[in-house]
Amino acid sequence: MPHYGEIWKIAIGALRANKIKAFLTTLGVVIGSACIVLVLTISRAGQDYVIAQIEGVGANLVYAQIVRTVSQTTTVNDEISLGDLDAIRRQVPDAVHVAGTHDDTMVVVAQGAEHSVALVAVTEEFQQIRNLLVLKGRYFDPVDIDSRSKVCLITEDLARSAFPGTDPIGQDIRVGELRFSVIGVFKERVATFGQSEIARESVIVPFDLLKSYAGVDNVKVLYAQAVNPNAVPRLTAEVAEVLHSRHRPGVAYNVENLTGILDAAKNISIALSIVLLAVGFITLVISGVGIMNIMLVTVTERTREIGVRKAIGAQKREILYQFLLEALIISGTGAILGITIAVSIPLIVQPWLPDGIRIPISPFSIIAAFVVSCATGIIFGYLPASRAAKLQPTEALRYE
Repeated sequence: MPHYGEIWKIAIGALRANKIKAFLTTLGVVIGSACIVLVLTISRAGQDYVIAQIEGVGANLVYAQIVRTVSQTTTVNDEISLGDLDAIRRQVPDAVHVAGTHDDTMVVVAQGAEHSVALVAVTEEFQQIRNLLVLKGRYFDPVDIDSRSKVCLITEDLARSAFPGTDPIGQDIRVGELRFSVIGVFKERVATFGQSEIARESVIVPFDLLKSYAGVDNVKVLYAQAVNPNAVPRLTAEVAEVLHSRHRPGVAYNVENLTGILDAAKNISIALSIVLLAVGFITLVISGVGIMNIMLVTVTERTREIGVRKAIGAQKREILYQFLLEALIISGTGAILGITIAVSIPLIVQPWLPDGIRIPISPFSIIAAFVVSCATGIIFGYLPASRAAKLQPTEALRYE
């Protein structure tokens, strides 16, 4: 029966006798295992960040607009109306919130200067869907909506340019021919860079207020929020069905969701992870070849030692286990060092990262790096170990 304690001591002693070779081989395993952990960690952090940015516009969001083309003439009745919003609320159980917006370019006069701004009229549930970040003051309450109060919220960029050095809350602002009282300063949780109705300098007002002044009864963008992510595709189809059923045939409506963008972001992240993981695995394979080479050289250099051990009764499997253990110690030590370095890097750089970026350490990446590194050592260490175990005592003792 193999004496495992003795095998362990001999393996450790052999590695100590070849410190430089063992260190250089371990270094390759350190790099490979660190690559695996860092690649999976960075990939997951990047994917989480991109998804958070997209979902910051609005979680489980479906939006619809009328399609305007040169060949298609549209009428007022073709526009998306408040009645369409009510119909979706009643007929589509997957929609937990429904809102609409109507935006137009207006001129704000402040501090003796004119500013071109986006005046955005929003319906009651817009905040539940877009979840705007109110920096100062407050958002519209039910009284503002029902009484058509002349109140507004402005973006922080407009607040800086229109009210430099002063608190805009409670101040009056003239937008075109209308005058509003500022009750809040806001910004989007995730900047849409002008791709939504909210621009850098925008004023938002209750929809019914704009309706009473300008007679506007249609919305340019309809928003519907699904009850959960799985319901988004179904909600998209249901919103399109309601719109087409309530308007004349032939009018086109563009009903979209963010699922495609989310899927694209996930696919890009997965593809990048695969490429970078391949680099990590290649590094480990190179390290494995290094382990095999050093073990083959070690077997050659220690042929006489192996012969002596066999002559005094060492079994074939004891020699095999000894050399496999040496390979496992090299790869296991390298894996532990590499994982420690890889885990330390995100913890060190986290305080310097922008807000909203977090680097989660994946337990799976740690387990995968350790298992793959140890497996590499065993697989590439088996050939030299088997060669050592098969040496005949008489031939080994004659070796010089």
